[in-house]
Amino acid sequence: MSELLYVQTNGVDEPRRSATPIYLASTAAAMEVEVGIYFTINGPTLLKKGVAEELIVPKHDGKGAPLITFIRQALDLGVKFYICQPSLDLHGLRQEDLIDEVEMIGGAAFNDMAMDAEQVICF
Repeated sequence: MSELLYVQTNGVDEPRRSATPIYLASTAAAMEVEVGIYFTINGPTLLKKGVAEELIVPKHDGKGAPLITFIRQALDLGVKFYICQPSLDLHGLRQEDLIDEVEMIGGAAFNDMAMDAEQVICF
């Protein structure tokens, strides 16, 4: 169970929207909150091996950082990453195509997590 559950629906097609839920989850984890991120719809495309190293999260000054920077920070702080099985199918992905730290869950597990969470925040 997570006290906070973020839902990431954006993927590689929206690099500007890729890091915010991961960053916020990291911040919450640093505050000793139990946090999970559920990647659904296009979100799983961010977790394909090699993608986060190449995807640059833009900043207003034209510079940016690779998404993997945000992902590693979140994982190091204990944020749990969950992925939607049907969304993998949507993009022709398999569990083995993703980074190792992702747990695949189905709709019932997500609904249980959402009902148990104190807050669900969607992006």
